[in-house]
Amino acid sequence: MISKVKNAMSNLVGGMMPHGHHHHHNHHAGGAQTCGPDGLPPRFPYGRPEFLELTPELLQYSTEHASRPVLTLKRGSRLPWRTGYAEVINAGKSMLNEDQACCEKLFVKKPSGKHRNSTLGLILGKNVSAFMFPSQDGTGIPLHFWGVFDGHAGSGAAIMASKLLHHLIKDRLGEICHLLENPSSAPPICLAKNGNPFQVESKKGASQEPEDPDAVCDSSVRFYMEKVVSLESLIMGVIETAFKQMDDLIEKEKASYAISGGCCALAAIHLMGKLYVANAGDSRAIIIRNKEVIPMTNEFTPESERQRLQYLGFLRPELLGNEFTHIEFPRRIQHSELGKKMLYRDHTMTGWAYKTIIEDDLKFPLIYGEGKKARVMATIGVTRGLGDHDLKVYNSNIYIKPFLSCVPEVKVYNLEENKHGPDDVLVMGTDGLWDVTTDRDVAEAVSTYLSCCDPSDPMRYTLAAQDLLMRSRGVLKERGWRLANDRLGSGDDITVFVIPLVGHETDT
Repeated sequence: MISKVKNAMSNLVGGMMPHGHHHHHNHHAGGAQTCGPDGLPPRFPYGRPEFLELTPELLQYSTEHASRPVLTLKRGSRLPWRTGYAEVINAGKSMLNEDQACCEKLFVKKPSGKHRNSTLGLILGKNVSAFMFPSQDGTGIPLHFWGVFDGHAGSGAAIMASKLLHHLIKDRLGEICHLLENPSSAPPICLAKNGNPFQVESKKGASQEPEDPDAVCDSSVRFYMEKVVSLESLIMGVIETAFKQMDDLIEKEKASYAISGGCCALAAIHLMGKLYVANAGDSRAIIIRNKEVIPMTNEFTPESERQRLQYLGFLRPELLGNEFTHIEFPRRIQHSELGKKMLYRDHTMTGWAYKTIIEDDLKFPLIYGEGKKARVMATIGVTRGLGDHDLKVYNSNIYIKPFLSCVPEVKVYNLEENKHGPDDVLVMGTDGLWDVTTDRDVAEAVSTYLSCCDPSDPMRYTLAAQDLLMRSRGVLKERGWRLANDRLGSGDDITVFVIPLVGHETDT
């Protein structure tokens, strides 16, 4: 049986699989998962993205750490925009591939009837399928969604987010669908409090509340005091709110289901000619246009968010559990150094200064380490994402979640303002890709590969994603997975989307 599975997997990945020894785990990768540590069932069973169409045997084989087979779309399969996709499991740091991915085309429309409160149904813990997956009849405003979710300490949060986040975004956009249908008009500052939620509050014939004696009566003055909010910024706010709602939902569902760990979340949403790229974590997205790189994300790590984290520790010292200090020092302080002056910086500073060491400074620093080794409370190396509600400092009762933000940074790229060729793409990847490959390296590799491909080949973007992933994974040698320059390859899970920017012209 295993030889059949290997042959099938070889066909799936175009025959490019390294050889290696096989080892098996005592888990059922393709079947129902066992209950969690509290006896709760999993929210969703483990699996790989549905668009890969893996059989249970291929799913089991995909978990082999020795050979690390590359999974790609089957020839003949098609994702929106001819999107390319590839993934590979880690070299052994976790039993399963904790990355997840999603690629969907949906339609935004005004909620009506039984689907009016679909989001509310989720929050109240009702049947997800009855609310989240109404039939798509092809009417409404098209929305394309791509998401990569880099799980840690388990895949539960990543799986749940990959199943639901895009539906939460679609539902929230549905609530402002009447505004999306009139993009030339700025969103009204205030909507009706009662009655039809899709009508702007009317002044004619509406019951008027008593006038505020301190209100500004001069209409010209009132006009200039109002901030004009663009539709683009309203959509950005919808996406940010949906991420927060997803995080709240994970916390709520944990009371009834086993949802392990947390995840970094990176999403790209195409709506009405614009790409909205939302990032919470250390995954990354870049646009490659005319072989040039346009970064679409910033990474959120203990170092990049040092001042935010320190400020929270300063404002709420009880969160530090009398074990940590929000002040940063270049190294750990020795007890013998009390009373001496040492370099430090706090939440107000970007540079360094000297301070006299006191007893409180002997506590462990809130942020410790450099680069990929930097950690919050000596525990976690990312500062934004979903889940992690139960995460505590080792052997303590100090929760880390208050320092972790679920709010993404959203950047916008207007596709209609630029001309794009078939080799212009958006690359989305989890940190397993970027740990060993720079933005420039990725751009050169993708551009070089695509320039050699037939522009009409429907697999060209998947093959480019596969090539990119294999460059970062490397080849298995005696001293581990090695890159072409013999540097150590990525031992992490790697997930990559390669999305052609001309896709919206043919697939809207």
